[in-house]
Amino acid sequence: MRIVVVGGTGFIGSRLVTMLRKHSLDVLVASPSAGVNTITGEGLSVVLNDAQVVVDVSNSPTLQDDAALRFFDASSRHILAAAEAAGVKHYIALSVVGTDRLPESGYFRAKMAQENLIRVSHLPYTILRATPFFEYITGIVENAADGDVLRLSPAPIQPIAADDVVAALLDITLSHPQNRELEIVGPDRFRLNELAEQILTANEDPRTVIADEKALYFGAVLREDTLVPGDHPRFAPTRFEDWIRLYIAQALVPAF
Repeated sequence: MRIVVVGGTGFIGSRLVTMLRKHSLDVLVASPSAGVNTITGEGLSVVLNDAQVVVDVSNSPTLQDDAALRFFDASSRHILAAAEAAGVKHYIALSVVGTDRLPESGYFRAKMAQENLIRVSHLPYTILRATPFFEYITGIVENAADGDVLRLSPAPIQPIAADDVVAALLDITLSHPQNRELEIVGPDRFRLNELAEQILTANEDPRTVIADEKALYFGAVLREDTLVPGDHPRFAPTRFEDWIRLYIAQALVPAF
């Protein structure tokens, strides 16, 4: 079985490629460094030749509303067309929990557009929606910084370790198409502002976190249900407290 990972040199994609190859699978990477441009379609027909599975974990290089929409629209249209022409049997895409509940966010609208293009294609598919990665929480927190104060929403969030998302993608790759959306979330639920406080404490950062219901997340105000899963998600095993303990330990390792 030949598997093509679009965005295979990125944060999730590189991990997925490594895991797939550990299972002795035939894996090709579709990325700019491999001569593939999903925005123009260049190189897609070549890399998808004889592929049975496509996993799209690519992401927009910017979170700006219009730019993100242009990226996911053009990229998805080209990948889907090339996959149909190649006779791909399973099209997998990584998306975001809450995509259908935050239309006020341009980035979430762009992800929804990507999902809709997949649904109306003629390809068997599975869409995996994941909650924010532990590894990205620091960036989310820093985006809320205003001097010595960080204003974050108290909305619930159930973040997940990136490696747990990769493990789920591996399982989906080796399974039959579901022709629907699946959700994967971390095992623990936090308030976003409380999670930020834990991050600052771990980094010995003295700044103050303020819970603000009007604070923006990807350009939109969160509701209680925006970032939490539906009724039957897959629960990942890695707890945030274990991940943050390892994060601190690695930060303390001498660089020699």
